[in-house]
Amino acid sequence: MRSHTAEPGLPPPGNSPGPRAHQAGFGREHHPAPDARALQRLAVHVDKRALVLLRGTVGIVFVGFGVLKLFPSASPAEQLAVEAATKMTLGLVPETVLLLSLAALETAIGIGLIVGRRLLRPALVAFFLHMGGVFSTLFLLPDAMWQPHSPAPTMEGQYVVKNVVMVAVCLVVAADAWGRGSKSSRRPDGADRTTAG
Repeated sequence: MRSHTAEPGLPPPGNSPGPRAHQAGFGREHHPAPDARALQRLAVHVDKRALVLLRGTVGIVFVGFGVLKLFPSASPAEQLAVEAATKMTLGLVPETVLLLSLAALETAIGIGLIVGRRLLRPALVAFFLHMGGVFSTLFLLPDAMWQPHSPAPTMEGQYVVKNVVMVAVCLVVAADAWGRGSKSSRRPDGADRTTAG
């Protein structure tokens, strides 16, 4: 009578690895889940359009706030902006003119950031000049910007301080616009293309 003994190194009869074992092992490494592939595609798309996304969002915020200033009492920062602008102009410009000028400036900056192309650099210059005026309110209107006997900002002060985020965004956009401007030509969609030669 023959004995059925398994040879060393071979799997026992009937226990050979099947399709399920293959799927549980190496198959997962080579075929990522559908949601992972979707996230990868999204990450690549966002990376390619990051600068357009950054300047577009800041532009939308500026257009929105600028348009609000065209309607009396619609903007929560209206009175604050007028008081600061009045101090900077030594009270020589009427408040209505100041408010309309701020509205036009902010709207123009927003449109320039959104459209890009030849409007981008002038919009960035106007943006940084405007931010200089915005942050000056921290010193021009200390009673409105800071809590009494405390270094903590008031609600109005927080409204001003939060602009550091938009300054950081536009610094990134400006670095690209000025840093690569002499080395690349821009396509209409805002992406960079290295010039030949």
